[in-house]
Amino acid sequence: MTDLESRMARKLTDYLDRGVADIRPGTLYRLQQARADALAGIGRAHAAEVELATAGGGSTGRFGMRASPVRWLGALVLIAALGFGFQQWKAVQQVREFEELDLHLLASDLPIDAYLDRGFQNWLRTSFDR
Repeated sequence: MTDLESRMARKLTDYLDRGVADIRPGTLYRLQQARADALAGIGRAHAAEVELATAGGGSTGRFGMRASPVRWLGALVLIAALGFGFQQWKAVQQVREFEELDLHLLASDLPIDAYLDRGFQNWLRTSFDR
């Protein structure tokens, strides 16, 4: 990487770091993804230069022992983003299940005393757990 590219990367990093507290979470997430993509691109360019310099003799693979820290960081960010996305998806699914249960209960013609009956509560658990 040239000196000009290094200075530009530092300026962009400083700009992105400024005012993070004022950014909405969704926007912050998109900025983190763009930053990770940019860092991965810099890592790929550096890896290509090293591979040309060593003529393939010193390469140990994509995530081998000689992989750059940027790639490992990118992989960790990707894994964390996937884990967070899965957790959010599960939470939304659970909320939808509760909404559906409430809708079924409110749409029924049962008197209020039936909802307080233990047998009814057990029936709900067994019929909606399937």
